[in-house]
Amino acid sequence: MPPPAGSQVSRVPAQRTPPEELAPPAIAPAPPPPRRRLRTVLTVVAAVLAVSCVGGGVTGYLLYDRATTPDRSSPTVVVDSYLRAFLVDHNDVRADLFACDDGTNLEQLRLLRSDLAAREERFGTNMSISWGNVLAERDGNKAEVRVELLFSARVDGIRQYDRQSWTFTTRLDEVWRVCSGVMDD
Repeated sequence: MPPPAGSQVSRVPAQRTPPEELAPPAIAPAPPPPRRRLRTVLTVVAAVLAVSCVGGGVTGYLLYDRATTPDRSSPTVVVDSYLRAFLVDHNDVRADLFACDDGTNLEQLRLLRSDLAAREERFGTNMSISWGNVLAERDGNKAEVRVELLFSARVDGIRQYDRQSWTFTTRLDEVWRVCSGVMDD
């Protein structure tokens, strides 16, 4: 309600504080800083983890490749590996990794393995095969490897032995391979 007429209050203009004298408006508290430190730490951890996983995968692949690649570094090693795969393990697929691709002359060794299997069946025994006296004569990309094969078996409680001298011809293409094998006379 307005003041009565003639009152002093009505004649005095309303007093207002000039804007420059007003108190500054209340400042809202600053928002918390964004979590950049946490984000940076998480990014670094994720990057290190990713690099570790990739590095571990590559290392695992290289170790697996090295462990499963057959050793064909020398004539004697390739003959030893071939004999182990062919005569001892009876693994033709593995033996082929050590043999020449172009018409290998290993028929005498195939006949020997068949003969040994027939003897094992006929006498009801297991034939033990080993070899020794491995000597190699290298001539450029070819080498002859002489090996003494030793056969043993227990027949009717008696240990029996046999020895045979063999000569294997090997060839170096990218790696050494067995190309032929013949029994010496």
